[in-house]
Amino acid sequence: MIGIVLSRSRTNSSSSSSFVARVGDQRGASVATRDRNSAVEATGRLWRCACVLVFLCVIVGATAGIAEARSQVAGLQVALRAQGLYLGPIDGVYGPATARGFRRFQRRAGLEVDGRISPATRHALGRLGRPSFGRRTLRRGALGWDVSVMQFLLGQRGSTLAVNGYFGPHTERTLRRFQHAHGLVVDGIVGPRTLAALRMVRTNDLAVARPGVEIGEVRSLLDYWATHYGVDRALVRALAWMESGYQSNLTSSAGAWGVMQVLPSTWTYAETRLIGHDVPRTVSGNIRIGVAFMRQLLREFGGDQRAALGGWYQGPTSLRRRGPFRATRLFIADVLALRERFT
Repeated sequence: MIGIVLSRSRTNSSSSSSFVARVGDQRGASVATRDRNSAVEATGRLWRCACVLVFLCVIVGATAGIAEARSQVAGLQVALRAQGLYLGPIDGVYGPATARGFRRFQRRAGLEVDGRISPATRHALGRLGRPSFGRRTLRRGALGWDVSVMQFLLGQRGSTLAVNGYFGPHTERTLRRFQHAHGLVVDGIVGPRTLAALRMVRTNDLAVARPGVEIGEVRSLLDYWATHYGVDRALVRALAWMESGYQSNLTSSAGAWGVMQVLPSTWTYAETRLIGHDVPRTVSGNIRIGVAFMRQLLREFGGDQRAALGGWYQGPTSLRRRGPFRATRLFIADVLALRERFT
């Protein structure tokens, strides 16, 4: 508009037809500019889509199925969530939040910010960044990227399986149901045949692991109650991650519920013996019960974190009488490994 006014002030002696022609030229240029901008925007959208496709190909190869490609992205989301860099659902979609978290991680780790899952990136992600799916036989007690991928592929609609990279009892039960439904040997182990069946899972059969409460709020509550009860915050975070992947809306077949997967009997014990009053059945209440119980275990075992974790997983009486089971030893090792990442 300013340009038009200036043009008119310089051409008072010119005919009105010359002015109209110039205005028409400027309007035409404006339309052309809008067309160019639309083309640039469309090109940008195509480029972003292409980047997502390239990312998926980098991770799983061009011949992989869409379901497996999504599961690999889910593995990345789990690893980023454990680092506090991704707070969205584990949905296997490489969207803006996942991409932003991945770039932040690479930058923070001193890596080249190229969006590629290189060996250096996997190493920097820690135990949840490796190994690749299919590189090893999976059984109860395993921890890693490949477990996250398996859990995502097992997560049929309606499933309450936590996608957290830890092969615990709930994951084993879910895997056994999957094996039974597909006519496989029901052994709770991911060998070659089960691996092949998992890779045949269809995209529309996958569930989306959505947290009941924002992950950032869960982390804040974990830190609050850990400080309140004088328990190592990194230990509490690692334990909660192993139990639920910070998902507050999970209930196991045994009735264990929430972020800390507290059993009804443990809840009653903590209320009556440790806290002295009723605790509301909320996310905060669930975390409080879990942390209070862990403090009690630490006291019983003289501050020994390994023994306290063993008592949490196996039960303190059984641990004293029989020693730690193999599954208990694996659980302890995995929690302590994660604790180092949360320190």
